[in-house]
Amino acid sequence: MLRIYSQSLGCPKNRVDTERLLGSLGHPSIGEPVVTVADPEDADLVFINTCAFIGPAVEESVRSIVQMAADLEDLPNRPLFAVGGCLPGRYGVAELAGEIPEVDIWLHAADVDSWPAMLADALKLKHVEPGRLLSTGPSYAWLKIGEGCRHRCSFCTIPSIRGAYVSAPADALEAEAQALLEQGVKELVLVAQDVTAWGSDSEGGDLRLLLERLLPLSGLERLRLMYLYPAGLRDELLSFLASAGKPFVPYFDMPLQHADPEILGRMGRPFARDPQLAVDRIRHYFPDAALRTTLITGFPGETDAQFATLAEFVARNRFHHLGVFAYEAEDGTPAAAMSGQVPVRTRRARRDEIMALQREISEEILSRYEGERLDILVDAPHDEWPGLHVGRAWFQAPEVDGVTYVSGPGVEPGALVRAEITETGEYDLTALV
Repeated sequence: MLRIYSQSLGCPKNRVDTERLLGSLGHPSIGEPVVTVADPEDADLVFINTCAFIGPAVEESVRSIVQMAADLEDLPNRPLFAVGGCLPGRYGVAELAGEIPEVDIWLHAADVDSWPAMLADALKLKHVEPGRLLSTGPSYAWLKIGEGCRHRCSFCTIPSIRGAYVSAPADALEAEAQALLEQGVKELVLVAQDVTAWGSDSEGGDLRLLLERLLPLSGLERLRLMYLYPAGLRDELLSFLASAGKPFVPYFDMPLQHADPEILGRMGRPFARDPQLAVDRIRHYFPDAALRTTLITGFPGETDAQFATLAEFVARNRFHHLGVFAYEAEDGTPAAAMSGQVPVRTRRARRDEIMALQREISEEILSRYEGERLDILVDAPHDEWPGLHVGRAWFQAPEVDGVTYVSGPGVEPGALVRAEITETGEYDLTALV
């Protein structure tokens, strides 16, 4: 039995990498089943999958590693300590090994497919086979359909960390999806740096071809698409999705980042024209769609007038969900060297202003659901209240949006229940079966 303690920092794509690693090390062909443990001192392997997208993520990753190294230092049976992901991808294995020698193995992001073999060799295991050990519970799972990014946004470090975009093979994705559904998972959430880019690196490739294989899979109740670049939301794709029906969820997570054309141009966004066109295109096909986006405030050169354009855009479009980030100048990116860097205090004040506006919008949108009966997918029991569970309506994506607190007969993790919305708040709902 192989006992593993793991931490997965950052985005769901990292979570998938971690789950695939653990599942591969515990594949039945190895004869060493994996058990995850809650305490590092009980582990044979301690693994931290890091994020390094922006400065605060780098700081969190380094803190986690240094703290873990200190916790492991005096253990009589010290586990193997491995660190992978975007931190070594951004700064290099050699540099980090010199800075933090307590880590036994550094796993570069570019070698993610080789991680299981590298760790199996260090742990003296037999050969490894692809697998997946879920950490999200029985209701949903992330399905990572591509690696890297084809875009070159001026503020982003991802292409330098993860490389150019590479689509995962359709056969492998279909097999992985089917295996997840056979475990009882009801919702698959497709993720990549740009989900609409799937197939763009091969002749004749198109996201619709992958969706045609996934949508009919037995047991699939919800298929959700995350990280949809506006330029990829063409009429052909939207028309296909409109005709697909269930289990496709009319939820569009579209990272716009700004609304002012000049700022979008400086950002190097692949859709640097009026982002209103993208919003209107979606609502043409899906008038009642739930829209989610992310925005950046205080990008270099952002004036008061350009920020006002952004605020007006948010007020006009009334997104279901909105994430706002104060701009961070990342070393090595073109944006960090641009003139007109906005003071940090201003960046954060503008972020807070947009979020205050969004709280009002979210509260008003959710209030419309009071008294309605909705299908709620139950994720987990509530941490503090016996009998109460945490679930999600169709317009709530896991881990990034609000939740629905639900109770009543038949409510248990993995269940899809019909419940009446009895109370609404700024971001969350309460429901009763």
